[in-house]
Amino acid sequence: MKMHVEAMFTHDRNMRLRAINEPWPGEPPAPRFFLGRTIEGSALCRFRYDVPETLARQLEELCADEPVVRDFQTKPKHFEAYMNLLQSERFTMGPCYLIPDTTLPAMEVVSVTRENVTELARGGFEWLASDIDYAQPCIALVREGRAVSICRSVRITSRAHEAGLETLEEFRGKGYAAAVVAGWARAVRNMKAAPLYSTLCDNLSSQRVARKSGLSFYGVNFTIV
Repeated sequence: MKMHVEAMFTHDRNMRLRAINEPWPGEPPAPRFFLGRTIEGSALCRFRYDVPETLARQLEELCADEPVVRDFQTKPKHFEAYMNLLQSERFTMGPCYLIPDTTLPAMEVVSVTRENVTELARGGFEWLASDIDYAQPCIALVREGRAVSICRSVRITSRAHEAGLETLEEFRGKGYAAAVVAGWARAVRNMKAAPLYSTLCDNLSSQRVARKSGLSFYGVNFTIV
């Protein structure tokens, strides 16, 4: 969970959140509050740099009382208190997975680079050309000479990468997403980093990929913006 939060957001020297850690140019602001609950029972919390210290300490005390998480649909024990203290109605929540070392692609996949992106991205992934240099590794499954499913690094640190997964609508449900996730994870492991995969509670298609791929569920992230 520590690798996850540090991949997702940039931090200052006091470990306060600064921005969303996108590899391409631009720094969207981080959420004001992050809570990561794990299946071991530990809870990790981080606060944005502009959250007052007194409020941060109140939130931290509540975090320390969070129980073991077993179902990623279960809201935090102190959900209402977090929302009230931060005077917010907007939150996100979703499961976090580690992609096991044994996960290998069941189909042939290829790396997408600056050299081949124009050819592979035609017919649905043209936007990929603008950030291909930043979102590496990028792995694709190719049909009829073009990419139909891609998985790339969308949050990057030296210790961990977070997966960003896209499959063209007409090619979904064929196992292509699981193949590119596995191929991407292999490329990330070759870089001596941990391949992480997270999604939102309402993203059912992404959760199906996680189940089909046998990913290792380790916790739930929760943020308040």
